Amino acid sequence: MAEEQEVVNIELLCKQLHEASDGVQRQEAEKALVEFQSGTGAKTLAQCQMLLERAASAYSQYLAATTLTKMVSRNPCTLSLQQRIDIRNYVLNYLATHPKLVHYVTQGLVVLFGRITKLGWFDSVDKEKWAFRNVVVDVTQFLQGSVEHCMMGVQLLAQLTAEMNQISESDANKSLTKHRKIAGSFRDTQLYEIFQLSCQLLRSALESSKTLNFNDESQHGLLTHLLRLALNCLTFDFIGTSVDESSDDLGTVQIPTSWRPAFLDFSTVQLFFDLYASLPSSLSPVALSCLVQIASVRRTLFSNEERAKFLSQLVSGVRNILQNPQGLSDPSNYHEFCRLLLRLKSNYQLGELVTVEHYPEAIQLIAKFTVESLNMWQFAPNSVHYLLSLWQRMVGSVPYMKAAEPHLLETYTPEVVRAYVSSRLESAGVVLREGLEDPLDDVTVIQQQLDQLSTIGRCEYGKTCALLVQLFEQTAQRYQELITARMNSPSQQQPIEEIAILEGQLTWLVYMIGSAIGGRVSFNTSDDHDAMDGELVCRVLQLMNLTDSCLPQGGCERLELAMISFFEQFRKIYVGDQVHKTSKFYRTLSEILGLTDESMVLAVFVRKIITNLKYWGHCEQILTRTLTLLSDLSVGYNSVRKLVKLEEVQFMLNNHTNEHFPFLGVGVSVQEMRSRTLFYTSLGRLLMVDLGEDEEKFTQFMLPITSAFDNVGRLLAQAGTAMFQAEDAKKGLIGLARDLRGLAYAFNTKTSYMMLFDWIYPSYTEVLVLGVKIWSHDPQVTTPVLKLFAELVQNRSQRLQFDVSSPNGILLFREASKVICTYGSRILARGDNIPKEQIYPMRLKGISICFSMLKAALCGNYVNFGVFRLYGDDALDTALHTFVKLLLSIPQSDLLVYPKLSQTYYVLLECLAQDHMNFLSTFEPNVFLYILSSISEGLSAIGWLQIETRESHEWHRLIRGKGRHRMWELRGRTHLKWDTMVCTGCCATLDHIVTHLFKTLHIKSKKGNVDLENDALVRVMKHQPHILQQMLATVLNIIMFEDCRNQWSMSRPLLPLILLNEEYFGQLRQQIISQQAPDKEAAMAQWFENLMEGIEPNLLTKNRDKFTQNLSVFRRDINDSLKGPLTSSSGTSGGGSEMMTS
Repeated sequence: MAEEQEVVNIELLCKQLHEASDGVQRQEAEKALVEFQSGTGAKTLAQCQMLLERAASAYSQYLAATTLTKMVSRNPCTLSLQQRIDIRNYVLNYLATHPKLVHYVTQGLVVLFGRITKLGWFDSVDKEKWAFRNVVVDVTQFLQGSVEHCMMGVQLLAQLTAEMNQISESDANKSLTKHRKIAGSFRDTQLYEIFQLSCQLLRSALESSKTLNFNDESQHGLLTHLLRLALNCLTFDFIGTSVDESSDDLGTVQIPTSWRPAFLDFSTVQLFFDLYASLPSSLSPVALSCLVQIASVRRTLFSNEERAKFLSQLVSGVRNILQNPQGLSDPSNYHEFCRLLLRLKSNYQLGELVTVEHYPEAIQLIAKFTVESLNMWQFAPNSVHYLLSLWQRMVGSVPYMKAAEPHLLETYTPEVVRAYVSSRLESAGVVLREGLEDPLDDVTVIQQQLDQLSTIGRCEYGKTCALLVQLFEQTAQRYQELITARMNSPSQQQPIEEIAILEGQLTWLVYMIGSAIGGRVSFNTSDDHDAMDGELVCRVLQLMNLTDSCLPQGGCERLELAMISFFEQFRKIYVGDQVHKTSKFYRTLSEILGLTDESMVLAVFVRKIITNLKYWGHCEQILTRTLTLLSDLSVGYNSVRKLVKLEEVQFMLNNHTNEHFPFLGVGVSVQEMRSRTLFYTSLGRLLMVDLGEDEEKFTQFMLPITSAFDNVGRLLAQAGTAMFQAEDAKKGLIGLARDLRGLAYAFNTKTSYMMLFDWIYPSYTEVLVLGVKIWSHDPQVTTPVLKLFAELVQNRSQRLQFDVSSPNGILLFREASKVICTYGSRILARGDNIPKEQIYPMRLKGISICFSMLKAALCGNYVNFGVFRLYGDDALDTALHTFVKLLLSIPQSDLLVYPKLSQTYYVLLECLAQDHMNFLSTFEPNVFLYILSSISEGLSAIGWLQIETRESHEWHRLIRGKGRHRMWELRGRTHLKWDTMVCTGCCATLDHIVTHLFKTLHIKSKKGNVDLENDALVRVMKHQPHILQQMLATVLNIIMFEDCRNQWSMSRPLLPLILLNEEYFGQLRQQIISQQAPDKEAAMAQWFENLMEGIEPNLLTKNRDKFTQNLSVFRRDINDSLKGPLTSSSGTSGGGSEMMTS
């Protein structure tokens, strides 16, 4: 009775969770149900069974299904084989006797069936009988029943196929290799039979399609699941290297050779074309999705003759769809059909396509379809990418085509180009008049489409250029007339709408002209093409002169962005060190604009950059892209030498003040100041070209910054008084820190860096440190200042090579130590009263930069750190102790949650373990425990994924799949990030620590008179030996059972860990051996013997290398052993109506 009452309470909680209007009540119900789902014992099993049997509500049934799924998914699983067999049989019986469950309850039970089957795939009741592989036989009983039973059977197979093909939560802490073995076994033994079954059922449905009622929920659902089953079979990751969905266009379906009969029988392909033609639009897109996969079947599955027939059938099917395009009015059908068209070219060569019997008619229909699609630019805009990719790839293949048959692309590509250009120009007016979303706002999509168009347009480049010139001249001429009229008669009413439309059209044309120029390929061009490029460039530059003259009265932001994009393409093709200065191009520029050589062209670039910096400093996007263009120009070896000779560049070097460049002033927002670093990086590169050892020139260049620094210093001196102008001082300091960081980055030679260091030290470093003291709570100030110091201590290009008599290395480290300690002491004094959502920007980001700064200084190889203790200088000790205090203030869980923090921490820790082990050995035990624990966490970093969902924005740590393996979805699209750097750094750190410990215990102790208790690591080892033992187990587990990508790094600390814990290693080895199947125990024991064969109790390089070699063989043997089944002696269940609960 008590147990039944508990179940009633659970049912009530389910109802409260989903139906209660009181938020507090829902939270309490959720908390209680989460606790219920964490149960692992027989009681929970019994309660789940009662919830299903009582069926009080769909909510409670679903709770029971998901709870059972969690129970079977846990690792290690607490359920016996017999219990899992009983659960599986119970689920099948329950579904058979309850065919009309609510859809999400059915889905929950189907997922449970798939999960149990997958996780127990290698379990057997004896050596002759598998426990969970009788899938098709069990499901066939459903297929022979009513429509509802048949639908349920198909759903079971579809979910099982999907489950086998994905890394799910159940695979957390499980080997990726094990997942691959399960998926491979399922593929080899079951998948083809399931696919044939799905095709057979679809044929039956097609034959009776005229009598089917698609409005009937059961019949519609059956066909939905049948198509989904076929698609799941075709999208299976056959060889374990599935690309992610962003690379959809390039996917090849690696169908096993055993599937050849299904595709040599052309009725399979025709089946899905017929299904598309017969089914309503709610079902037909899935049929097209299946055809997309079929069209992507690997080429090597067929002989040349078979491949030609297969391709011919695909092209014929596509032609028939285009001849009867009514179904393509549905957006989903349209999208999948566009994907199908692209796959034809992705998987087959143009030379093969042109030999198909119906190619001329098919390419004509595809061209017509493309033109119509481009003209309907508002319909399914995301599908245009596939059509443009198709034409791009066909045009790109023309130079390599050997077939004699005509490809006809010269006939149809001009039509495609004209349709794209004219439709986009037309969209400018429609968007403005109807208030629609403007395609120009999505710069990423525009750039992608224009990259494709640049290749397509090169097929008949003369026609492309003629079209662009004609449309550009018409539009620009009308625009000039209106602008001139506005300037001459500002009082008269202007046609504002027409001007805006023309600006939108010119924006498109400038983008297109830039992409046309960017499509130039050196091996497939001609002088005539270069002359055409010159014509296009001249027209854009003439338009630029017009728009720049109007900037004092205002300008068009989107048109300016298009101009910058044009200049980027122009620079890439016709300006720079690797560019051949073609005569026809520059001859055209000379005839029309008088630009006779590259220096004059560069002057045009710089004038445009100066104009943008003067008038568009308030627009972050234009400012950033303009400065990026300047930065790109300042990198080239030859072009930068031409640049510095220009008057415009000398003007920038001598007048970098807010008077000429408003974004350098304090009147702008802090956000706008972020671009100043890039600006001064470019100026620094330009200055260095002719700087040499000319200190006077350097001083002259620094005058504006010197004046600004002196002013900030005077303002900071008034801090705490009524005269203190805090806002001006703050913005001035932020700007200067960003400016100097840019210069410090650019000055990568010893001479230039020393000029900067002598200028900044000691006068201005004191100003910077004072600013950190005043605004230590404000990351807007501390972040740029800390980043500046982090850049100053970077020994980039060996620039920090001081003379033997120079103290500058020590002085530089003192300043770095001072700023670390100043910031650290104040951020620690603030305590933990920072909101969780602000913890990174307000605290952890600054700490991360301090870690990066300290690491760069310690590893820069320009300071002899032994000098500090020798002469009683505490700069090193205070910096290191501040690091310890900052580290202990960080919750250990945050170290791996924030990637930038984890990277800076672990590389610093590795540096300390390598060069400053004497300091680490003085730590208090609690500090060392923290560090060792963080290393233990980091060792598993390679096995974790950070997944951010768009809906919940929560970070989940999940076991990773192969780098690009498709992962499941968590309530939204996922973004997967993972890195081996942390794990590799932890291995190196651990190696240094345990090597130090081994030498201390086994070498120094032999000398006698050595007080080992003074070594914190020795004390920790003696009092808490389980820490290193746990690390030994972790490293060994990763090497043996995980997809270890840094095996060499893992092997280095493993040997000293074994030598330090020989007794525990023996126990661990025995435990692993005992867990094997009886027939594999002897082999596992032999592999462990081979691992330590020839290994001596020392850490000499020769001994380490021998161990690494043994470990490689050991790991290979372990991986090979996973191919075999895991046997169990448990008996089978006689029935499925009861679940084993004890």
